[in-house]
Amino acid sequence: MPRERCSLELAIVLPTLNERGNLTPLVARIEAALGSEGWEILVVDDNSVDGTADEARTLAQSDRRVRIIQRIGRRGLASAAIEGFCATAAPYVAVMDADHQHDPVLLPDMLATLKASAAHQNTNADQPNICVASRFAEGASTRDWAEPKREKLSGMANAVARRITGVELTDPMSGYFMLPTATARALVPGLSGIGFKILLDLLATSKTPMVVKEFPLNFAARREGTSKLDRAVLFDFLAGVYDKTLGRVIPTRFALFGTVGALGVLVHMAVLGALLLAMDQEFDGAFSVAQGLAVLSAMSFNFWLNNWLTYRDKRLKGLGNVIRGWAGFCLTCAVGGFANVAVATLLQNEGLYWAFAALAGILIGSVWNFALSSRFVWGRF
Repeated sequence: MPRERCSLELAIVLPTLNERGNLTPLVARIEAALGSEGWEILVVDDNSVDGTADEARTLAQSDRRVRIIQRIGRRGLASAAIEGFCATAAPYVAVMDADHQHDPVLLPDMLATLKASAAHQNTNADQPNICVASRFAEGASTRDWAEPKREKLSGMANAVARRITGVELTDPMSGYFMLPTATARALVPGLSGIGFKILLDLLATSKTPMVVKEFPLNFAARREGTSKLDRAVLFDFLAGVYDKTLGRVIPTRFALFGTVGALGVLVHMAVLGALLLAMDQEFDGAFSVAQGLAVLSAMSFNFWLNNWLTYRDKRLKGLGNVIRGWAGFCLTCAVGGFANVAVATLLQNEGLYWAFAALAGILIGSVWNFALSSRFVWGRF
């Protein structure tokens, strides 16, 4: 009689972007840690240009433990983890990087801890319900990381994250953790899905503080490729903090969009002032020309900063895409500008003080620009 297969216990979600060369050796390391059965790997790939999704399909053809979700028009580690939570039938789910910085050797002990906790949850409420691999716990090491600035930044971010989540742990910014899948799915409706720090999102969303058990991690250097976390990672973290504090009052993306717009006003005034100083003031059309160039400069600045920060997880890349996105952004802003002027003029004619009328026009124009650009510049038709 054929031997019965071990039941599925653990799903390992690997959010990937250009990790083709890392997949095969990582599957081998996971098998060495967990054995040959009882687990599956969900590769959630953000349409990598290096063929990561095709490599995952090749692996899946010979290894039924490997599955692939290729995402078109969606990006970001947090949202990739969320899709992984919802795509598995395994009772436990882990999230880890595919770049070999996270050692799979911790997986068996994490799984054993959660299974033991589930067995005693009726007799002991202090049993851990999430396991976190920590770069800063006693016994951990970041010697091979070799990025002291990023290490210092992580330490500062951890101090802020602890205050938000109400959970005492050394590394709430870790990207390597495991929890019951049912718990993860129950939290999904409240998650923002923005950016990279999904653990922070989970801990802050839980209505009752989660009980955490940390495992010291020897944080290694990348096996190959380059880090996906660019200089906007601090902004990304701040966006996550905002989302979990004020995000229910003013949506996070709109707050970021408005902040960029305010900076664009400064750019507009600076360009306008410089051009008026440089141009012949006797020229009848001097102000109109300067104003037009200032508007174009501010729009271009706003597009660049929004593309780099506000829509970082949907960032447009490639000269053609950027030019089309810039043109679409200018068009939507022109429509928003018209709405701004029309509303402000109407309210001022109705007797509202000019400053309040102007602010109302700016708000209407900003909402319009945000809605249209989110849909037609960084979204999909």
